[in-house]
Amino acid sequence: MSTHATVQAVTDRIRERSQSTRSAYLQRLREIRNRDRGADRMGCANVAHAVAGAPANDKLRIVAERGPNLGIVTAYNDMLSAHAPYQGYPDIIKHEARGLGATAQVAGGVPAMCDGVTQGTPGMELSLFSRDLIAMSTAVALTHDMFDAALMLGVCDKIVPGLLIGALHFGHLPTVFVPAGPMASGLSNTAKSKVRDQAAQGLVGRKGLLEAEMAAYHSVGTC
Repeated sequence: MSTHATVQAVTDRIRERSQSTRSAYLQRLREIRNRDRGADRMGCANVAHAVAGAPANDKLRIVAERGPNLGIVTAYNDMLSAHAPYQGYPDIIKHEARGLGATAQVAGGVPAMCDGVTQGTPGMELSLFSRDLIAMSTAVALTHDMFDAALMLGVCDKIVPGLLIGALHFGHLPTVFVPAGPMASGLSNTAKSKVRDQAAQGLVGRKGLLEAEMAAYHSVGTC
């Protein structure tokens, strides 16, 4: 399938405009990729701080056995349905990593906000700005520089771009984005819209409207 002419033109223009900065970025990644791993390259005090909170067997694998160490960046919080499932993910990842001779550490957390909660309130004004904070938080987490790969735990339209922007600064690391899965179907959009229309006409009160909304958005998972 051929690329649409307009899409190709825009792509070529972006490629041309970004040539110098992209070349510098790729050169930096090549240089970083050729370095020794963090536990071998960093100062002894740095490494000691990095593994101080790890179980003894994990310390052995990171320092002596030189096993791969995965950095986890998580957007977990238990207020938002989309991110609540991530609560147990780090322990699952650590368990599976150990079974393969590797280790995993939670490198850091990032904020996650939901437009569904903040729409119509002053908090909505922070929605898009939060993406930049998420990107910076991701970069702060990976700056510890002890990782051989990274896992990004986050979903939704601001969190994933923010995680990606931050992770791209460490483009030498293999990085996997891990979704949390969708919310199970609840009250259909058609039925919910009908209740909203009735509420707008004064035929349904706040109690009935809230019941309908909670039947639609009713469990963990991406809404």
